[in-house]
Amino acid sequence: QVQLVESGGGLVQPGGSLRLSCAASGSISRINDGGWYRQAPGKQRELVARITSGGSTNYADSVKGRFTISRDNAKNTVYLQMNSLKVEDTAVYYCNLKNWDFSDNVWNNYWGQGTQVTVSS
Repeated sequence: QVQLVESGGGLVQPGGSLRLSCAASGSISRINDGGWYRQAPGKQRELVARITSGGSTNYADSVKGRFTISRDNAKNTVYLQMNSLKVEDTAVYYCNLKNWDFSDNVWNNYWGQGTQVTVSS
């Protein structure tokens, strides 16, 4: 089992910055993908950014150039640096970990509890 704990959400003005953290604990595989998703009221959950265990990243078009995902493998932590925040970035942000199970040769999927990010003047 894997547990994910997010932190760093809050209220920020448009143009401001926040950094989200997601600390993982438990049976973490050396092959894993970390990611951030978000869900705004009345909308489906959407991918924000992902990073592989090798450091490859991909981003939603709406956040490219503004958000940066990174990871510290020694701390089992994934970060999301969010700059130039817009009102439309307001959502609950969820951490996600896809963990490769070498015993069963499957990906196991884990979610954090979510952290609220509100961008408002």
